[in-house]
Amino acid sequence: MASAAEQLASNLNFSTFAKAEDLKKRLWFTLGALLVYRLGTYIPLPGLNPEAFAQAFQGQSGGILGLFNMFSGGAVERMAIFALGIMPYISASIIVQLMTSVVPALEQLKKEGEQGRKIINQYTRYGTVLLGAMQAYGIAIGLESGSGLVGDPGWFFRISTVISLLGGTMFLMWLGEQITSRGIGNGISLIIFAGIVAALPSALAGTLELGRTGALSTPLILAIIVMVVAVIALIVFVERAQRRLLIQYPKRQVGNRMFQGDTSHLPLKLNTSGVIPAIFASSLLLLPATLAGFANTATLPGWATAIVTALGHGQPLYMVLYGAMIAFFAFFYTAIVFNPKDTADNLKKHGGFIPGIRPGERTAEYIDFVLTRITVIGAIYLIFVCILPEILISQTGVPFYLGGTSLLIVVSVTLDTVAQIQGHLIAQQYEGLIKKSKLRGGKRGR
Repeated sequence: MASAAEQLASNLNFSTFAKAEDLKKRLWFTLGALLVYRLGTYIPLPGLNPEAFAQAFQGQSGGILGLFNMFSGGAVERMAIFALGIMPYISASIIVQLMTSVVPALEQLKKEGEQGRKIINQYTRYGTVLLGAMQAYGIAIGLESGSGLVGDPGWFFRISTVISLLGGTMFLMWLGEQITSRGIGNGISLIIFAGIVAALPSALAGTLELGRTGALSTPLILAIIVMVVAVIALIVFVERAQRRLLIQYPKRQVGNRMFQGDTSHLPLKLNTSGVIPAIFASSLLLLPATLAGFANTATLPGWATAIVTALGHGQPLYMVLYGAMIAFFAFFYTAIVFNPKDTADNLKKHGGFIPGIRPGERTAEYIDFVLTRITVIGAIYLIFVCILPEILISQTGVPFYLGGTSLLIVVSVTLDTVAQIQGHLIAQQYEGLIKKSKLRGGKRGR
């Protein structure tokens, strides 16, 4: 039998949305914030020659710069003030998460509830400033080393570049927090999502242009479209898939009355690590090719040239290492974000237990056993979703934006945002039911 929430969700319609004034305000705020972000990706750095940089970027678009350009919505290609994007904040968040697992003081802060989370978030902001300043200074030095990219190189250009890029990152971090609190969805994820979606029309136009010129046949383009739809369907299915562990609570006596024990579920996502393994693996594998592109190819030793060639898109070594690193980071990040021992301790503290499993250490071992098994399936899924588009990209020249990582991000963020919109609409219906039944705040008839 469907639950009350499912029955309400089935009755959602346009009239319900039209009455949700708070939801509409949140949606307009989110759209306005994303529009501000997109405008910022077109404001170039001061002192830079945009035409010369655009020509220089074309030679590096297949490396790690292409990946960062995708996440920043084309800001790297134009070297705008938002060129760093939100990546320093994401890197700082991951580093702080790692440190909470190995530093006892941070682990204790994590367990202190809302106050502890505020302190950890503050540490994350400090880390963002540090990483952003280092990356911005590195970009300034790299731009100065290019021929004709900077009109007046020197310390003034370096300082202005660091201030502009770091200021852009901090503004995006603030904007993402505002979207999360006053808009709809996760602000940081939506900023990355907006950057990828903004480039999709040009990517599709490029693919169709390849078909028009004869570089791609019509059956192949149709096969690519079918593959993209199939991959999206697979992502939707797996991202919503859960392994639910049955949790039971014992009977309890209140006064002279005996209450029946409750049952609940502990949901374990099939893909707990999300899109992080694909981003990490892509960044590390594209780094050698990017460094070799900046260096003089003629001065590289033979072994270095061979490694760079073997790690090119579509090469067997690249595919094998890409899949292996995705699997490693899937298990590694899952172990960081989910602690079976803490979950077992919380269940024991509240009197819950898994039927047939002793509370405490045995429960932690069982949860870890189940989590390891489903993480294997999640890692295989990530490898398939990321490797299949890479093969098509290398064989057909399809634009980089149609890769598995971008599809993962777009679909995952869309699912999360739609779920939050549905939650607001269900809450709106509940409020309408309460007002009609005059259970709260209404005048009772006499």
